[in-house]
Amino acid sequence: MSVNKKIVYGLDEIPKPLSKAFALGLQHVLTMFGATVAVPLLVAPAMGMDAGQTALLVAAAMLSAGVATLLQVNLGTRLPIVQGMSFAFLGPFFAIIAAVTGRGGDAATIMTYITGAIILGSLVEMFIGFSGLIGKIRNVLTPVVIGPVIALIGLSLYGSGAPMAGQNWLLSGLVIVLIFFLTLVVGRKKPIFSVFSILASVIITYLLAVILTVTGIYTIATPGFVDFAPVINAQWFRLNVIFPWGAPRFDLGFFLVVLAGYLASTIESYGDYHAMASAAAVPELSGKQVSLGIGMEGIGCFLAGIFGGLANTSYTENIGLVGLTGVASRYVVNIGAGILIFLGIFAKFGGAVATIPSPIVGGLYCALFGLIAAIGISNAAKADLSSMRNLMIIGFILFMGLSVPTYFTGLEAAGTPFVIEGAVWLSEIITTIGKTSMAVAAFLGLILDNLIPGTAQERGISSKVEQ
Repeated sequence: MSVNKKIVYGLDEIPKPLSKAFALGLQHVLTMFGATVAVPLLVAPAMGMDAGQTALLVAAAMLSAGVATLLQVNLGTRLPIVQGMSFAFLGPFFAIIAAVTGRGGDAATIMTYITGAIILGSLVEMFIGFSGLIGKIRNVLTPVVIGPVIALIGLSLYGSGAPMAGQNWLLSGLVIVLIFFLTLVVGRKKPIFSVFSILASVIITYLLAVILTVTGIYTIATPGFVDFAPVINAQWFRLNVIFPWGAPRFDLGFFLVVLAGYLASTIESYGDYHAMASAAAVPELSGKQVSLGIGMEGIGCFLAGIFGGLANTSYTENIGLVGLTGVASRYVVNIGAGILIFLGIFAKFGGAVATIPSPIVGGLYCALFGLIAAIGISNAAKADLSSMRNLMIIGFILFMGLSVPTYFTGLEAAGTPFVIEGAVWLSEIITTIGKTSMAVAAFLGLILDNLIPGTAQERGISSKVEQ
């Protein structure tokens, strides 16, 4: 394993003075800020959340990320890994939103079901981690399966991109152009711009929207108008941090759907741990560290459900920051976690984020969902893509991941929903899974990839599992 030879601060070193350590911790927060805020901003409109509810969801996400980071850094892998909201759960969350909305549920009701699914799924992740099963899971859930599953996170949400961005193409288009420009043009020469490309793009476009609002060019009827009411009306600090949406509701179908997100997140984190060990110049990462890391991620997700946030995972962006700066200090990341917890309790912050106009969020949809799909494809490339076995399996589960949900949605639209006489509960579970692209792909992929013969090299896994 290659390691970073340019370590400025090692795992146990403390940068001094405190102001320097604080600035380095804040840099970690800024690095993960864009993606972590993006997740609640992406799901809030789908739930029909008002500004106050969106502010609460953002704050809960920050609090959850801060607590999960503390657990990971001090009790999990004990590597400087930042935890944050995971894109792997977007597909399942959108499926739950659609199902509960169809039953007439409002945003708070939807969140209680999401909370319940997160809590149940976290128990599975804790078991996988603390039992040491992660090595065996890797041999079952290979790149042949996980690649298409990740790709479908983005592909299945295509209907949410242009329609929202089209409310105001000036703002959404500017976000898209800036993300591409900062990441792929400026970022090629100065990588720091690539690290902050999403955050900077949103801030610049948001400032333009503020100027157009203050000068009166945008009125309250204009998509892109910035309404400052959420900031003005928000309390300074919030005290409703435990089950802010109400008691969690549990649904077996939703639990099974969310498991697809947990499986994708777990495999992603496994790779992230090894990448961070390399970036932090840790010569060897033990199997025990990996198991503790996955287990702690499960506990972090469990607490995220309690705090009313969304599921957490390790953040690749911050691994890149450690490699870029050479600052691998746990002390620094702990400071960053403290800042996240403060932002999660400081209600004015959530209110400020909630003022971001929906066309800007639509621009993020367009730029990020396609990127997620591409990441999934790159993950699948770890398997042998010259193998007809792999091509047939990947192609089939990708197609069925898009087609089966259309089938179930069509049945409901025609007024003839899928029903098993005498087992309505089973019908609801099958329908919920069938309407979720990731769940369909994971289910079919696990069966085909593990039943059809293939070598370890062909399937993209090592024949030797780390212990």
